Amino acid sequence: MGYLEDYYNSYDEEGRLLSRHGQVEYLTTMKYIRESLEGISSPRILEIGAGTGRYSVALAKEGVSVTAVELVEHNLELLRSKLDGTEPLTAIQGNALDLSLLSDNAYDLTMLLGPMYHLYTREEKLKALSEAVRVTRPGGRILVAYCMNEPTVIQFVFGLNNLKKVMESSMLTPDWHCISEPKDLFELVRTEDIDALNAVFPVERIKLVATDGATNYMRGLIDAMDDETFEMWVDYHYAICERQDLIGASNHTLDILKKL
Repeated sequence: MGYLEDYYNSYDEEGRLLSRHGQVEYLTTMKYIRESLEGISSPRILEIGAGTGRYSVALAKEGVSVTAVELVEHNLELLRSKLDGTEPLTAIQGNALDLSLLSDNAYDLTMLLGPMYHLYTREEKLKALSEAVRVTRPGGRILVAYCMNEPTVIQFVFGLNNLKKVMESSMLTPDWHCISEPKDLFELVRTEDIDALNAVFPVERIKLVATDGATNYMRGLIDAMDDETFEMWVDYHYAICERQDLIGASNHTLDILKKL
């Protein structure tokens, strides 16, 4: 856990989601969270890997019952600092790979909006998904976020002139799939990798969404937009974020599953 703790102890994840370009991912994720809760009168939500509480706290302040599980103590402290004690939010330090403290079939919506970024083996990913599926009620939704492979090849390998470095370090497979280790912090996948994980569990996909789409390719332009132009950009993004021909080019995706 050392690399992960060091990263989140120093990285301003809250600031990223509050930046104009980060708002696209946040607004899109919230849009599909709300869509997943439609028709449920008193939903129970679990967020696994809640970070600093950007989603959990916002939902709890709307009166929704939320259980937030977070691994990194620094993040958990920041999350708790946003609460005034009136919110229906329970914050717990815990690991996405072992949620034994939580009951089976307990939640209407389970969210894994960060853990898959930092799990490096198929076995770890399957364990995290298994736990998320276990604690979700039949018919409930499971939202899983992933970091995608191709934006890193395009932006980091070629865009930042790191080709020689990554080739010498054997960080790419012959078919250009990035090879990550814990020191690299982020695990990168393709849509077929996500499909292979889902196939193990009693779930069906509702949607696979590009949560930031082209936004991170043009951060400077997005951050410089006036309010009206940014509103139009978000509207355009919403119009195309479910197009499957564009999914793999998004930095982040959101897999929306239904437990059977």
